[in-house]
Amino acid sequence: MLQSMTGFGSARLDADQYSISVEIRSLNSKSMDLSVRVPKFLSDKEYDIRNMVQKALVRGKVGVNVEFTRNKAQKAKSTINKELLQAYFRELNQVADVVGAEKGELFRLALHMPDVLQQEQEEEAEEADWDVVQPLLEEALQNLNSFRADEGKALATEIMSYIDRIRILLAEVDKQDPVRMEHIRNRIRGHITELSSAEHFDQNRFEQEMVYYMEKLDIAEEKVRLVNHLHYFTETVYLPEPTGKKLGFISQEIGREINTIGSKANDSTIQHHVVEMKEELEKIKEQINNIL
Repeated sequence: MLQSMTGFGSARLDADQYSISVEIRSLNSKSMDLSVRVPKFLSDKEYDIRNMVQKALVRGKVGVNVEFTRNKAQKAKSTINKELLQAYFRELNQVADVVGAEKGELFRLALHMPDVLQQEQEEEAEEADWDVVQPLLEEALQNLNSFRADEGKALATEIMSYIDRIRILLAEVDKQDPVRMEHIRNRIRGHITELSSAEHFDQNRFEQEMVYYMEKLDIAEEKVRLVNHLHYFTETVYLPEPTGKKLGFISQEIGREINTIGSKANDSTIQHHVVEMKEELEKIKEQINNIL
């Protein structure tokens, strides 16, 4: 089934000492155009990351961003310097007696005096390792491919509607073809009547010219080939492997047969159908640019 080249996938891990987020975005590209941004501690793993992405996504303009954020290893713990607290409290109590101040807030004031509350040393947050990051990359890639698959289903539905429209228009061409040929025969009969009465009329040469002329106007083979190309295109859409490039080649063949029908038909009604078929084919080509 078709997959779009446009997609987004992410994964995240929040641990006690750190957080890691992985985001991968992809856009259209004829080949793999990959950019990778990773923290310093993963710099030696960039080659492995590129291999993972190449294998999973095949092609596209892809950006990989891995962010690492340190969290506090543990909450800060405070301890009370009891001896210093008692000393402050005694001094404040003595001063309050001297000046006759209220003593209700003395303990709170002593508790907030310098160096009474002491912070314990925090542990340093540890680094994440490759065994932690690799599963996140795999998860992000899987999510991106799921996104691509969903987009591909919508693209397949849209493209097949254009193919069905070309089939309908080709059926109209097939219906008009006998009428066109009859008009051509009538014109030829009129020319034969005029030429046969002329001097130096060469019957053999005339018959050869007519055979050549009729072959140039015959579009039967082009119609058959176009039907086959449309059938092959439909089969290819539903193949499990990436088919974007193959569909591009088939669409070129479809365009070649449509153009030949238009150039050989020499009929205004068929020309009208050919123009519409070309419009549908352009819509297909536009969407194929976004297919993996």
